[in-house]
Amino acid sequence: MKRFTAFLSLWALLASLSAVSVLAQAPSSVHGSTKDENGKPITDAVVQFENIDKGTKQTVKVNNKGEYYMTGLIPGKYIAHLVKNGETIDNLPIQIPSGLGETYTLNFDLAKDLSQGLTAEQKKKMEEIKAQNKKIEGLNTTLQQARDLEKAGNYDQAIALLQPAAEQNPTEDLLWGYLGDAYKGAKKYPEAIEAYQKAIQLKPTSGGYLSGLADAYAKAGQVDKAVAEYDTAAKAEPANAATYYFNEGAVFTNSSKVDEAIASFDKVISVDPNRADAYYWKGVNLMAKATTGADGKVVAAPGTQEAFQKYLELKPDGSNAEAAKAMLASLGATVETSYGKTKPASKTKKQ
Repeated sequence: MKRFTAFLSLWALLASLSAVSVLAQAPSSVHGSTKDENGKPITDAVVQFENIDKGTKQTVKVNNKGEYYMTGLIPGKYIAHLVKNGETIDNLPIQIPSGLGETYTLNFDLAKDLSQGLTAEQKKKMEEIKAQNKKIEGLNTTLQQARDLEKAGNYDQAIALLQPAAEQNPTEDLLWGYLGDAYKGAKKYPEAIEAYQKAIQLKPTSGGYLSGLADAYAKAGQVDKAVAEYDTAAKAEPANAATYYFNEGAVFTNSSKVDEAIASFDKVISVDPNRADAYYWKGVNLMAKATTGADGKVVAAPGTQEAFQKYLELKPDGSNAEAAKAMLASLGATVETSYGKTKPASKTKKQ
């Protein structure tokens, strides 16, 4: 967020000066200090000199004493930007006159720069910005504390921290999203659903919130609603569609809805053909469609062997590799690997 500074009136003065020829002029240097609103040195920042005449920019780092030294500035009009964490926190104008190369001083003092020459309205706006920054810092602290509690499994404590914060700041979607996570972790699914819904009202296209809501619906046994939210999440965030469709397939698998699960894993494969686990779980669901022939042998549904073979091709040493081989063996199939080798699979006895 750019801060309001007092450089506007100073810049008007500089703008009235005529442009100076820089032919055969030696470059100059600028050095100075940086101080925050409390008079303390600003570190981990940079000073960027923007040449208004040419549109070029030169940047130098501020040292651990809050000081900087920029060299190689040709004559011209500049705006010096003080930037910290990617945000411009102060701006000052400076004119480098023609000459044989001089060193100029330009100090950043936020307490001074942000108050001198400001109108009453600008000062009011500056105070509003400070208050908003302070609020954001407080919310970030709350969110981090809540996340740490959730990671430690202390979901009720996280809820106790987030619930009042969300009620006091009802337009902050992150608070409702984190609260939904905490409720879900505490297995309080109706409350989780409500929290996620509030987050989605504020940010309807967030795949994370939509997926969280789908998870809560699934754990609450509301399969149809869960699937609908996973589909919405996949459309909202196509980059993560494979994950959302995979979770959808898992819900169908756990609900013994075989055909629907297969369709979901096919959707995963369509957007991410190299997602090995999708082939494995497609194969697992296809196994449920196997029949027994007149000779007592298992007759696999079409595509079953191909699904397991593809999993082994992509992840020959994956966590489900042995299970995939066992299922192929139960079908009397030959196990193929991604190394181009084949070997007969041992057959298991029919239970």
